[in-house]
Amino acid sequence: MLSNRHILILSTAVLLLANAATEQGAALAQSIPSLKDAFKKDFGIGTALNNAQIEERDPQTTAFIARQFNMATPENIMKSALIHPKWDTYNFEMADKLVEFGKKHNIKINGHTLIWHSQLPPFIRGIHSADSIRAFFTDHIKTVAGRYDGKVLSWDVVNEALNEDGTMRKSVFLQYLGEDFVTEAFRLAQQAAPKTELYYNDYNNEQPAKRAGCIALLKKVKDAGVRIDGVGIQGHWHLGKVPLKDIEESINQYAALGLKVMFTELDIEVLPRNFQGADVGQRMTANEQSNPYTAALPDSVQQQLAADYEALFKLFLKHKDKITRVTFWGVNDGDSWLNNWPIRGRTSYPLLFDRNNQPKPAFERVIALKK
Repeated sequence: MLSNRHILILSTAVLLLANAATEQGAALAQSIPSLKDAFKKDFGIGTALNNAQIEERDPQTTAFIARQFNMATPENIMKSALIHPKWDTYNFEMADKLVEFGKKHNIKINGHTLIWHSQLPPFIRGIHSADSIRAFFTDHIKTVAGRYDGKVLSWDVVNEALNEDGTMRKSVFLQYLGEDFVTEAFRLAQQAAPKTELYYNDYNNEQPAKRAGCIALLKKVKDAGVRIDGVGIQGHWHLGKVPLKDIEESINQYAALGLKVMFTELDIEVLPRNFQGADVGQRMTANEQSNPYTAALPDSVQQQLAADYEALFKLFLKHKDKITRVTFWGVNDGDSWLNNWPIRGRTSYPLLFDRNNQPKPAFERVIALKK
């Protein structure tokens, strides 16, 4: 039987080993080249942050984020369900912490998102009057955008208002407020946040049909004399199928409107999927083939991912005069929403860093473009 003294010695030894491993990991993370430094003359490099990262629960992760990224978007905490949970109640605690995180680590914050048909507060389902929806819409934009004016760099004012064919999505806002709700959202945001850049954000809006609808929507806002500063192409793409030609045409066409172009939620799906896009309402049924890489990514897939990211960043660099930001949707593979969508519990590998914040071949290829 171990004595108390032996237990103490063993505990101390385990603690020392753990600390040594932590320090070694931190030193390794600091020795990796920095994305934000590599591309500092080209465009901002961003990431999506979750609650644990915003609250700095792991100092190693915080140091890693501060070294790699100079821009950040909250993954969830500024969506209306969380920041405006009841009709007359706002919860700014986490959003305030995010702003402080940005200030402390010299990271510019993109607010995400003021108006979106998804992740709405539950009370919206009980509203069946245009006046009440308009009151929510107006108060929400004025209150949230107003609170963070000058504290965040930008807002995704409206998110995902379009169908794949470029028509307006049937949302509660379209139903009760009509097609001008997008213009009205930007008008209210412009009044509430004069010191903040205002963006429209969507997925697949590099595809020709949706792009045409997006351009018509952006022109409508501009023609109304309302300020809109940029357009976000989310960039949720698939391994071996990144639509480079469509992306390039979109960069040129959006920039021709006098708008900044940014890639706002970049990841490359390596797992099987039977549909395109990023509609959170869509789901797939799990089967034997749906989660093929539980242990590790095969080298052939790893190399294809690296080639896709290299081709993308070559294109971004070619148009760096038009692109202001490239934001990855997550810090590392373990943070990615694709582990749980469109099937829960999958092991996904869509980003540049693995689950231990170690660089993947894709990272090496992207960084090599700047050497």
